[in-house]
Amino acid sequence: MDLKNDSVISEFILLGLTSSWSLEILFFAIFFLAYALIMSGNILIIIIVIFDSHLHSTPMYFLLANLSFLDMTISTITVPKMIRDCLSEYKTISKWGCMAQMFFLHFLGGSEMTLLIFMAVDRYVAICKPLHYTAIMNYRTLVAFVLLSWVVGFVHTMSQMAFTVNLPFCGPNVVDNIFCDLPLVIKLACADTYVLDLLVIADSGLLSLICFILLLVSYTVILVTVHRRSSGGLTKAMSTLSAHITVVTLFFGPCIFIYASPFSSFSVDKFLSVFYSVITPLLNPIIYTLRNQDMKAAIIRLRSRHIGSSQVT
Repeated sequence: MDLKNDSVISEFILLGLTSSWSLEILFFAIFFLAYALIMSGNILIIIIVIFDSHLHSTPMYFLLANLSFLDMTISTITVPKMIRDCLSEYKTISKWGCMAQMFFLHFLGGSEMTLLIFMAVDRYVAICKPLHYTAIMNYRTLVAFVLLSWVVGFVHTMSQMAFTVNLPFCGPNVVDNIFCDLPLVIKLACADTYVLDLLVIADSGLLSLICFILLLVSYTVILVTVHRRSSGGLTKAMSTLSAHITVVTLFFGPCIFIYASPFSSFSVDKFLSVFYSVITPLLNPIIYTLRNQDMKAAIIRLRSRHIGSSQVT
């Protein structure tokens, strides 16, 4: 029998993290709690930026609110399915559900990488050209930054998914991961995918590496510029940039590692997949809210305003 003609698969099986039921229950509790924190924390950031007049008019927090939206959307694409699979004996996803998951993961992931670069540009202008900050980082520029980040993400995902959706899948349908990972899914196709494998590795790997290098150079230029202007300026710049540098390092580190090591073991892939879909989206509320004085002050202002309006009524 010709499998390529007579046996076309309609779904993929996800092996998940473990086959132990006790560990599945533990992962269920961890993922459920993490997803609740991701959604509540990032929604809190968006609400604060929208309703606080000071933060709403500040370019950095406009970009931060968009970053929070991307973070919680990426998490929503993967984590609810991971939570449900922890209680399921058979972890399956339809073929087109798998394609959609990979499409949006690369779409939003590419957009987030680009947005982090624009956030670095914002910090450069704010620290190195403070007198021209409001003129350069106006509303039109911010909207252009956000739209361009979405365009880059769309081009990034289409350059890979345009070739993936038409691949024939007729044989093995087991994906040894917690969600549909593009390199692993491509390997299941009943066709020669050597060129497509190289394209995916080069596309995602180079995008991550180029963005990381641009961010590294931009932050280095900021620190060097401030250090030359004043001896005490470096400390001030570091306090301002510490949150950004932490997010960039933790975001790009695992991402580059995944695609720079295509022949790594699946156990490492699974760990990094959890890190990228669960831990990374938690960075915004943890770093930008708990360690940011402006966000803390905005929370206090909104709380006082809410208490005041409640007393009046």
